[in-house]
Amino acid sequence: MGILNMTPDSFSDGGKFNSEKSALLHAGKMMGEGASIIDIGPQSTRPKADFLTAAEEIKRLGKIISLIKSEFPELLISLDTFYAETVKFGFDEGIDIVNDISAGQFDSQMIETVLKTGLPYILMHVNPDYASMHEKIKYDDITCDVNRFLLEKADELLKTGMKDIILDPGFGFGKGITDQYKLLDESQYIGLGKFPVLIGISRKSFIYKQLGKGPNEVTEETQQLHRKVLEKGASILRVHDVAATKVAVDQFLRN
Repeated sequence: MGILNMTPDSFSDGGKFNSEKSALLHAGKMMGEGASIIDIGPQSTRPKADFLTAAEEIKRLGKIISLIKSEFPELLISLDTFYAETVKFGFDEGIDIVNDISAGQFDSQMIETVLKTGLPYILMHVNPDYASMHEKIKYDDITCDVNRFLLEKADELLKTGMKDIILDPGFGFGKGITDQYKLLDESQYIGLGKFPVLIGISRKSFIYKQLGKGPNEVTEETQQLHRKVLEKGASILRVHDVAATKVAVDQFLRN
């Protein structure tokens, strides 16, 4: 899953792809490098990012979803939003997956809206509201706590009739460095094998800060971690560096 941030303030590529032309070119580049899914984000969720309304997200998206679908029909498009109204817009434009960092907690209409679309839903572990989503939580056992949250939410969704659920343990959201490495080491337990698992660690600060590097300087370290989570059963890698990740995936598949 290649990341397409249509934002001026994302932490590593803000402002690079927030025009239709640059976004379309980047989507094509990522597809050529091996991405089969493009995750479009109209709003940055890094700490201290500008908060946008659904209307502002929709305005920022413009026609890029339908343009990508028209130009690259084989690509699956995931829409990264926590707003029901943005999901409705994206569905009309042709999205294939809803990627909701909020687990339905930031918009009371989100789950009902996703159900109506019938689209697959990425369910992420996060703190219960937007204001607290980056507050560090002290966990007794992060893997057990994250798993409990995800499985309880997934069970609720299954009871509503939702069928296609993907779990995301939420790296970079309210978790300390030690806990995140523990979660990586124990990622085989996420979902207990009942659901596909998405891992999104690309350019996250828990990797680069302790190394004294920047977010764009840890490609090899990130690929080492990608190989680890693939061995532990990860189904989807959400990444900025598609070409490097494709090499890691191919190496894993050959072994």
